[in-house]
Amino acid sequence: MTNDQVILSPLVTEKSTIVTEKANQVVFRVRREAGKDKIRTAIEELFKVTVVSINTANFMGKTRRRGKSVGRQRSWKKAYVTLKEGDRIEFFEGV
Repeated sequence: MTNDQVILSPLVTEKSTIVTEKANQVVFRVRREAGKDKIRTAIEELFKVTVVSINTANFMGKTRRRGKSVGRQRSWKKAYVTLKEGDRIEFFEGV
């Protein structure tokens, strides 16, 4: 698994925006099998920033029904990445 495959996408929600402003953290959706060490190296190489700490959260997929058919959403993993003071990752600059 290469570094660009570890990070799936940035999570831009109301909560992640507040965390970015207050605690200098960025929130990413990452692969479920990725550990904190792989997430750290991927973010430091891709964005050229220094990572102070990483907190991860696993989310189990929910069961959904539509009529008779039953399906399941995918399980996924979220990573809260705390950056060094002064480092920033801007996803929507000037919007």
